[in-house]
Amino acid sequence: MTGIPSVSLECLPLLASALTAAERGWPVIPLHPGSKRPAGHAERVCPGTGRCAGGHRTPEERATTDPELIHAAWAHRPYNVGIATGPAGLVVIDLDPVKAEEPEGAPDGATSLQALCERAGRVLPDTYRVRTARGEHLYFTAPAGARLKCSVDGLGPHIDTRAWGGYVVAPGSTTPDGTYEAAHGAPVAELPAWLTTLLTEPHRPTPAPSRVHDGTLAARAALERECAVVASATEGGPNGRNNTLHRSACKVARFVAWGDIPRHVVEEAIQGAGEATGLPPAECRTTIRSAMDWVISHATPRAAA
Repeated sequence: MTGIPSVSLECLPLLASALTAAERGWPVIPLHPGSKRPAGHAERVCPGTGRCAGGHRTPEERATTDPELIHAAWAHRPYNVGIATGPAGLVVIDLDPVKAEEPEGAPDGATSLQALCERAGRVLPDTYRVRTARGEHLYFTAPAGARLKCSVDGLGPHIDTRAWGGYVVAPGSTTPDGTYEAAHGAPVAELPAWLTTLLTEPHRPTPAPSRVHDGTLAARAALERECAVVASATEGGPNGRNNTLHRSACKVARFVAWGDIPRHVVEEAIQGAGEATGLPPAECRTTIRSAMDWVISHATPRAAA
């Protein structure tokens, strides 16, 4: 190796993290110091020179395992380290905590994953794990022949996945929320086939408008309205499919608590709307039941509403 620049003491641990990932065949990208944002220019200000001479290159396309490039990048700035999951042949399950604005009793990522495994009658294989600033990353090798994309809440509330089109923050990196640390150094296991099936983009049928025949007029109208909201939800962001499903179930659950409409009628209607968006049936059931249980047990009596 030639032309390797000297490295400042502040950068050494992060350089070591980047080189360790590269040695495992995981291409890395520099992230802004203390941040999860990729370093480098955005497409709108791309100069069209250097590595972008043939067109703008995304962080995923710029990711590298070349030790000389890594030394050059981390020589003078303590960049956090990002691992480009798609090129690395990885699928990383990202377990997040419950957000502050969510209702009490909403499941976090770890709880949702445990429930998913119990319903499927499966146990996840032992694998490499990273403790993140707010949760945990579970690393798996991507199945041969599959090009899985990133997902948000695709496996359940607060369970995201990073694959093609995404990246994860590597151990040794630090953000304002905390430090990323290797929590379990086991070899990276292959993603189980049953999870691959759940993460494969399903065909989305065009949902038929819901028509409810049981319950009071107000309850029926509310249920039909929320079914339409759920059916039109898209993946990702604060208004993603699972979040929308949970909010809509909460809104209609009060009518169940007041005795205006049978619970099974609500669950069946919203379940159908959720499945029409491509959410797995088991995840729809978990999200709906969690929302219904909490609202019914905490509902304000109608006279005081």
